[in-house]
Amino acid sequence: MNFDLTVNYKTILTKIDWIVFFSILILTIAAVIYGQYKKKKLNNKELAFLDLLLMGRQLTLPMFVATLVATWYGGIFGVTKIAFEQGIFNFITQGVFWYIAYILFAFFITHKIAKYKALTLPDLVEQMFGPKAGKLSAVFNFFNVLPIAYVISLGLLIQALFGISFLQSMIIGVTVVVLYTLYGGFRAIVFSDIVQFFVMCLGVFLVLVFSYKIFGGIGFLKTNLPDTHFSLTGGVGIATTLVWGFIALSTLVDPNFYQRVFAAKNTKVAKRGILISTIIWFLFDICTTSGAMYARAVIPEAASDKAYLIYALQILPNGVKGLVLAGILATILSTLDSYLFIAGTTVSYDMMPKKLKGKTYIHNFGIIIVGIIAVLMGVIFKGNIKAVWKTLGSYSASCLLLPVLYGYIFPKRIKDYQFVFASILGVITVSVWGNIKLSGFWQNVDELYMGIVATSLGLASYGLVYNLITKRKIINK
Repeated sequence: MNFDLTVNYKTILTKIDWIVFFSILILTIAAVIYGQYKKKKLNNKELAFLDLLLMGRQLTLPMFVATLVATWYGGIFGVTKIAFEQGIFNFITQGVFWYIAYILFAFFITHKIAKYKALTLPDLVEQMFGPKAGKLSAVFNFFNVLPIAYVISLGLLIQALFGISFLQSMIIGVTVVVLYTLYGGFRAIVFSDIVQFFVMCLGVFLVLVFSYKIFGGIGFLKTNLPDTHFSLTGGVGIATTLVWGFIALSTLVDPNFYQRVFAAKNTKVAKRGILISTIIWFLFDICTTSGAMYARAVIPEAASDKAYLIYALQILPNGVKGLVLAGILATILSTLDSYLFIAGTTVSYDMMPKKLKGKTYIHNFGIIIVGIIAVLMGVIFKGNIKAVWKTLGSYSASCLLLPVLYGYIFPKRIKDYQFVFASILGVITVSVWGNIKLSGFWQNVDELYMGIVATSLGLASYGLVYNLITKRKIINK
């Protein structure tokens, strides 16, 4: 086969492809409208803010799995870029490490958080540690859910399809997603995720099937790829690889994960749903990693961030191209709308004073503001999805994850100000370490590791000083 590295999408996509593509978009919109219709059938009590945020805590197992799986893969151009450049390193860093985090969440956290009946992650943190910790975690939450990577992904797709500028592409994409997210709340997201779940899974599976059919299996890849593409560390070393392991553990403080668990009908649904989702993610990662490796083997000169799309649309038959394209779009949209919604929730519920907390119009305003910020940050990061994940993940994993985990392991032992002190110390350390020039051994020490050390020392030192002061007061009395 002859591959074109400068694909003209207007000519490569046939009428049947566009019909399939827009049919799936219409089906997604129909799902949103149906979800809104179901909401109007509910009584007044269920139409409260709880329904807006958590669908009244009525997520059944199928809906839980569909919305959780769909929400997790919006950065498809990010993972395929890593797989294109470094092979199975992507499966390890963006797959295996995360499976470990999912299983830990299912077995050790779902039952711990059920008793709090929280609405959001900062709400949970406030109940566990205190109001100051809750407010600080809301700030972390806000930056953690800024959907920069997914705005970039959507911008890249629209730019590729319609040939307009990257900035215009991001603005158009975000505007559409913001509008339907405002329309139906979390319920709209869940119902749209059900459609997007099936389309995205089928799409990446078909790319792998046709790749195998045309080029063969592992023998073809080994012949046409560098040896480093089959290295677990991708040629970057164990220390750098393990950084992604800690970033994966940030799942344990990911607000989207918590939202689905809070919205589940019960703990059993949440636990089973996470385990089933993990199996699906495993299969999905095999498809995306393998597909991107085929792309590298066939068109190594292609731009890595768009290679998977360029490759897929040239090996697939007419009609299937439209389905796969819709699957890639569904993968992005299903994550972007969730992150926009959670960020809006953080603004309206977790950051607002009590008299304004829970106001729907503030929630909607928050979604719009977050959309604007995400577009601006997409420009600042110059479309580099991997850099976005690495930067935001380092702060989340080193500054928020550890205090929350210690709170689970040692309930009621971490004080409100202790949480705040340790987390801020971690933020300062990560920021400084990542922006100073280092030499020798220290230049190979990632800022995430230093953040973990600083946060841990902050928790320990504050606790030690607090205990000494408390004992002295008791003695003086």
